[in-house]
Amino acid sequence: MKVKDSDILMVPGYTNSGPEHWQTRWQERLSTARRVEQAEWSKPVREDWVANVIAAVNEAERPVVLVAHSLGVPTVVHAVPEFSKKVAGAFLVAPPDVSNPKIRPKHLMTFGPYPREPLPFPSITIASRNDPFCAYEVAEDVATAWGSLFIDAGEAGHINADSGYGPWPEGSMAFAQFLSRLQA
Repeated sequence: MKVKDSDILMVPGYTNSGPEHWQTRWQERLSTARRVEQAEWSKPVREDWVANVIAAVNEAERPVVLVAHSLGVPTVVHAVPEFSKKVAGAFLVAPPDVSNPKIRPKHLMTFGPYPREPLPFPSITIASRNDPFCAYEVAEDVATAWGSLFIDAGEAGHINADSGYGPWPEGSMAFAQFLSRLQA
């Protein structure tokens, strides 16, 4: 699949993805990419966030490719049963452990637990070995449950701008490869 044949939906996490974040940079470069906006980026409400992802997918005119980071990952996974349009694939990065009572801010736990059914479309989950928001083994476990190809990002923190992943060329190459293998 080519970029022009898909609607690429960026699904950021808690507090949104700032100007230096790889999601924002990719969105600026990919002609069919747009962000799923949330009314409250710093006080996320699961039902509202999920509803906005469902609406964005169901309004799409082409097959959808979801690109989720952090809290965007559980948002996407919870939305899956309500999609009425074709989702070609999902690129899921740095899923947080939303079942961990130590997660901060605490209201992020309202996005857990993760559904464990296999996703009905191809997916890649990328996780870091030292992500402060999720133990590597937890990310690997949910990716396995979803039937997602799991990629070890090494010691990459939360795979965001604060961890040094602004441009993230390795991620861009992995996404381009993933996109090229999807069916329109």
